[in-house]
Amino acid sequence: GLGTIQILADALPKIVPYVLINHREELLPLIMCAIERHPDNATRDSLTHTLFNLIKRPDEQQRRIIMDACVSLAKNVGEMRTEIELLPQCWEQINHMYEERRLLVAQSCGELAEFVRPEIRDSLILSIVQQLIEDPATVVREAAAHNLALLLPLFPHMDKYFKVEELMFQLACDPSGVVVETTLKELLPALINWGNKLDHILRLLISHILDSAEHCPPLSGVEGSVESHLRVLGEQERWNLDILLRILADLLPHVHQKAIETCPFSSVSESNGPIFSSSVLELYAGGHVEWPAFEWMHVDCFSGLIQLSCLLPQKEDSLRNRTTKFLLAVSERFGESYSTHIMMPVFLVAVGDAADFTFFPPNIHSRIRGLKPRTAVAERLAVLGILPLLLAGVLGSPGKREQLADYLRKLLVEGAMKENQSITHNNDIVNAVRFLCTFEEHHSLIFDILWEMVVSSNIELKIGAANILKVIVTYVDAKVASTHVLPALITLGSDQNLKVKNASIDAFGAVAQHFKNDMIVDKIRVQMDAFLEDGSHETTMAVVRSLVVALPHTTERFRDYILDFHIFQLTSMPAFATDGMSRRQRANVFCEAICAVDAT
Repeated sequence: GLGTIQILADALPKIVPYVLINHREELLPLIMCAIERHPDNATRDSLTHTLFNLIKRPDEQQRRIIMDACVSLAKNVGEMRTEIELLPQCWEQINHMYEERRLLVAQSCGELAEFVRPEIRDSLILSIVQQLIEDPATVVREAAAHNLALLLPLFPHMDKYFKVEELMFQLACDPSGVVVETTLKELLPALINWGNKLDHILRLLISHILDSAEHCPPLSGVEGSVESHLRVLGEQERWNLDILLRILADLLPHVHQKAIETCPFSSVSESNGPIFSSSVLELYAGGHVEWPAFEWMHVDCFSGLIQLSCLLPQKEDSLRNRTTKFLLAVSERFGESYSTHIMMPVFLVAVGDAADFTFFPPNIHSRIRGLKPRTAVAERLAVLGILPLLLAGVLGSPGKREQLADYLRKLLVEGAMKENQSITHNNDIVNAVRFLCTFEEHHSLIFDILWEMVVSSNIELKIGAANILKVIVTYVDAKVASTHVLPALITLGSDQNLKVKNASIDAFGAVAQHFKNDMIVDKIRVQMDAFLEDGSHETTMAVVRSLVVALPHTTERFRDYILDFHIFQLTSMPAFATDGMSRRQRANVFCEAICAVDAT
């Protein structure tokens, strides 16, 4: 009866402190009974306070037990008492010094929301979650993301959609990977299902991607230079861009599905073949109907990624890699016809090449043509930023090996034979091929083309092959280095042309830097001896410079070889050069060697 409840309510606050922490949860049924049945508001408040402060720093299991008790209590006492008595006591903990208590607040937002009036959920409860998202503790922010995802289906209407969308992007760019993972796996899908505003999320996403890069300082302050367009990314900006590109990849299935669902051509649903077949693309190209969900990918998304690629310096391989994997996923999901007739033309135009517009409706021709670089700076930015994506992300898809081979030959073989090609342009092409080599599946194709260049009679092609071999060494293993790289370099090293020979020497130095395999090192040593027997000043300097570069990174045995037989022999060698410039070069190389030794 009431007398028993009164005795219980009076006794519990006195008993709790004397019960061992690990056993206090056993008092929960009594506390809940007293809270549920006691007639006095003040007493119930005091007991609810005891409930939430039962354990000083509750662990995960203890928080679960307390929250289960709260949910059970909320079911029994109804909406009004849950709002008036239960939630305020819980939310008093929002600024508590212990994160375990603040975690209880986060859990209450998601789990008690269904037991309060709907209008409380997207007002008071949402504002509590918003405050928890700013919490200094990672676990609390993660819990806020998780519980916001639980909360969304309970919102009575869409009034707070844009606020929630903003919170999602804030959590997605959180510095903690744990918070990001929870946001991407739980909150993002919940937002899409609840809000059904995929088009708005996509627009905002591309905007955030470009803003994140554009707000970084330029590589150079010289207006009009290529470097003034490239951005120096800080750690946070790089992190944010990586996450935003991940979101783009996560949204791809939704984009694809919406494009299918909104297809204006009835033949698609009746066909058992690829959804975006050539016949469907021909109908689309007629321009008689609108298909914005399909068009977003090649009109807005690709354009945004192309803009981003022209802001990223060469060293941002990780972001370029993320973008490439997204493009490959688009090819796989949208199909071969889409990849060939839609993706390829967009990226070919963006690098300044001719493209076939047969499968584009007339109303978007001007937008796609607008991607073409119009100035010398824009052309160089296209080679630096867009060409790697074209090679690895578009032509790099599994069904395009032959087209990739043809395009690479055009770049490397035909391009090298053109007159007035600047060294800078050639270096940018080499860098694009280097990036392609970060994807191992293309190695055999690249080595086939490189061998064609190695055995060519054209000196520029041979030098180009040596330059590419030098930069791709990092991305191959010892077996490939032995079977492909070294034979090609040995062939180039035996060439009678001094420029070809010296280019191969630089590449041998790069191999020596990256491999400590005895067989590889021995082959390099034999080749270096052969170069030194040549006796020319220029070749000797090239050998020593390449060995100096390798010195801090190579094996102890090869280091001794460099020091004993070549570097320090420079001091005792006869003056093989009589002019002052050559002597100065020899002295400079010796100084570089001393510095390299010191670095080891």
